[in-house]
Amino acid sequence: MLGMTHLIPPVWTARFLFVASAAGAAVALRVSWDHPLAGVGILVAIGLTLAWRLRARWRVRRIFRSGDVEGVLTWWRDSLRRIPHPETMGPLMTATAFAAYGWLEKAREALRHAERGPAWDAAIEHRLFLDTLLLTFEGDGDAAIQRANALASLPLPPSQPGLADRVEVLRGAVGALARAFSHQGRDGDAQLLMSAGDSSPLIHWAMRYGAAIIAVDEGELAQARGLLEDAPEWPAESCFRRFHAEIDAEVTRLETGDEPTAPEA
Repeated sequence: MLGMTHLIPPVWTARFLFVASAAGAAVALRVSWDHPLAGVGILVAIGLTLAWRLRARWRVRRIFRSGDVEGVLTWWRDSLRRIPHPETMGPLMTATAFAAYGWLEKAREALRHAERGPAWDAAIEHRLFLDTLLLTFEGDGDAAIQRANALASLPLPPSQPGLADRVEVLRGAVGALARAFSHQGRDGDAQLLMSAGDSSPLIHWAMRYGAAIIAVDEGELAQARGLLEDAPEWPAESCFRRFHAEIDAEVTRLETGDEPTAPEA
């Protein structure tokens, strides 16, 4: 099954670097006992390597949290060419990027270009995840929750350490997102949304808007404002522009105690 593992930030590189840096430090200390300058050189090299890696991770996170979907797709360009079954997975990943930043028409357009076939069928997990995002943001809450429940019922991936847990969190978060936009949030949904958004930069803002809706529903107005205070200036193509304005207006109304404005006839 082609699941959502490519949406989950890899942890093995970080673990490898941690182990490698610890081993390198041990070697440096041993060498420095007899050759102080050589030991210092090894430690400096290790420090520079880790600093470069941290800077690269910071840059990726900054791109993904900037709201610039075109920048994200540019960053992904080479990866999308090398991904297995690019005729199917390329458009699926492109559609997911657009959906994650609220560009619904572009997401639907990209999805239409995905080749149907065995790879499409095998990507059921990814497709349910994407469908849930799209239906949630398009306002079809019942269908979105149905897709999220279908996603949650799929078997978890084989026992690769930590992978099943991360997939389960991602599945749970997209279900919490669908419930939040339908104002059916449950205990723990806000924390689940925040956890998924912090660990997966691609869906950071989608999850933040879900958490902000829950905060408004629970009367936590300062928290709702805090969740969105660093949000980018969304372009007109993104439905997040409208969501942000609506949440901001509702928080202001509740803070001032104004009555809801009657819809125009």
